Amino acid sequence: MSLPSTDTVVGYPDGDVVSTGTVVHVEPLPDGRAAVILDRTAFHPVDPVWPDQPADTGSIAVDGASRPVVDAVVGATDGTVLHVGDAPVRTGTEGWTFVVCHLVDDATGLEPGTPVTVTVDADQRHALSAGHTACHLASLALNEALAGLWTKEVAVDGRGNPNFDQLAITSSRILPFGSVDEYRIGKSLRKKGFAAAELAGRIAEVQAAANARLAAWVAAGAEVPVAIVRDGDGLGERRRWRADLPDGVVEIPCGGTHLRSLAELDGIAVALDLAEAEGALALTMRTTATPA
Repeated sequence: MSLPSTDTVVGYPDGDVVSTGTVVHVEPLPDGRAAVILDRTAFHPVDPVWPDQPADTGSIAVDGASRPVVDAVVGATDGTVLHVGDAPVRTGTEGWTFVVCHLVDDATGLEPGTPVTVTVDADQRHALSAGHTACHLASLALNEALAGLWTKEVAVDGRGNPNFDQLAITSSRILPFGSVDEYRIGKSLRKKGFAAAELAGRIAEVQAAANARLAAWVAAGAEVPVAIVRDGDGLGERRRWRADLPDGVVEIPCGGTHLRSLAELDGIAVALDLAEAEGALALTMRTTATPA
């Protein structure tokens, strides 16, 4: 069976939750499941390189008979082998083909050339999209709230503030209507000019400032449209989250799903927790998005 030679066309950046496609490859897996690859899909897969947003849940149907998709992961091939969820390269690397692998317990009837329909759980998608949108906005608000603790020039975010989020983040998890982001403040960050010693005494001030900024953005509501800008329709193409904030347009590289407007939320709030962690400081930001 030949391996896919073109990227999966993905509809989730546009908010699609239903799509029709054709099976192009079925890869048996060691655990007895199978990875079904389509020419196009609405399913958002988890990316093993930066697995912040979980995969969509939903189903795949053939001739009206539906079966669950138990997971969806990014697959990659250089034409010799298909890596299912464990590619040795980043998504988008030149010379590789990137596909959405729909994992099913039973691939009977899903031979190459078979037309299928995939349906995503729209409620879960919406909840994760809200969480991801809130996560990006929270990172921008945190950067602004921490701007006064920098003593040297460093890389800045799309709003011109020192990009603490990019420089210190170690993990990010998107949750339904929220997220958890972990940051490490160690020797390297202090050398870059971050006044770590002052943070503990100002953590309440930083949290309040971030929440005030988030409240102002949410209050703008429908005046803050959100979109995904992409270079092409394939899974391996570069995609960017864009928000038209009151003080300017901001773009952040992102492969996840998002809301279309802040009018879909009643509020976004963050809670910050600072702790000692093996010679460094560990900052945790928990973000909560309240649906409208």
